[in-house]
Amino acid sequence: MTAPYADDLLLALAIADEVDALTLANFATGDLTVELKPDDTPVTAVDRAAEQTIRRLIAQHRPDDAFEGEEFGTTGESARRWVVDPIDGTKNFIRDVPVWATLIALLDGDDVVVGVVSAPALGRRWFAARGQGAWAGASEATARRLSVSNVATLAEASISYASPFGWEALGRLDAFMGVLRDAWRTRAYGDFWSYMLVAEGAVDAAAEPELALYDMAALVPIVEEAGGRFTGLDGTPGPHGGNALATNGLLHDELRARLG
Repeated sequence: MTAPYADDLLLALAIADEVDALTLANFATGDLTVELKPDDTPVTAVDRAAEQTIRRLIAQHRPDDAFEGEEFGTTGESARRWVVDPIDGTKNFIRDVPVWATLIALLDGDDVVVGVVSAPALGRRWFAARGQGAWAGASEATARRLSVSNVATLAEASISYASPFGWEALGRLDAFMGVLRDAWRTRAYGDFWSYMLVAEGAVDAAAEPELALYDMAALVPIVEEAGGRFTGLDGTPGPHGGNALATNGLLHDELRARLG
C-alpha cells in the first residue's frame, strides 16, 4: 500500500524540478527588475513566474486542492491546501547571494503533511512527508535520511537566527541576546537554511520573531520528521503561531521559556 501523501511528495518534487530550472536560469544575470510590495519587501518577475508555474501544475494535478502563495494569495477552498513561497530569500536572490529557496508545502487541515525546500543555487534540497522521514538530496532515490542533534544543553548548542531587530520590536531583545550569550555558538544563517541545518543536526536550534505561514509551512515536516520540534514562541504547534522556534527537541522547553 502506498504511504499516505507519498504521491503528493513526488508531485512536489517534480514541481520543484521545474521551478528550479526557472529560478536558476534567472539568478545572477544582472538584469532583474525589482519592485517594492505594499509591505516594502522586494519582489521580482521571477518570484511571480515561479509561483504561477507552481499554481498551474497544482491546478493540473490536484484540481480540487486549495492554494495559498506569497505573491498571489489564496484560491479555492479545501481541507487540502498547498502553501508556497516561490523564492524565500528574495533579498539574497536580487543581490546574487545563493541562499534562497522555493518552499512547497501541503496542509491537510492544520497539519503540514508534505514539505519541500529546494535551493538550486546551493545545490541542495530537503523534503519530507508525514510518517516517512526527512531527507536531503536531489531525489528520493539518492537522498540521505536526516536526524537532529543530541545536544542537550545551551552551553553546548549552536543557535541560528535572522535579524535581531524583530526581537526588539517584539520586546524580547534582552531575552534573545541572553540566549545568544549563553550558547556555545551563534550564527545568522537566516531564512529557510537555519531550519534545514536543525533538521540535519548541524545546528541545534533556530528562532525568528515574525513569520508568515508560507515562510514556515514547508519547514515544519522536515524538522519534525528529522526528530525535532517546531512551534511558535508561545508553543503553538507547527507554523500557525506567527513566529518560529525549531529545535532538536531537547532544548525546546528551555528556549521557549526564555524567548516566548
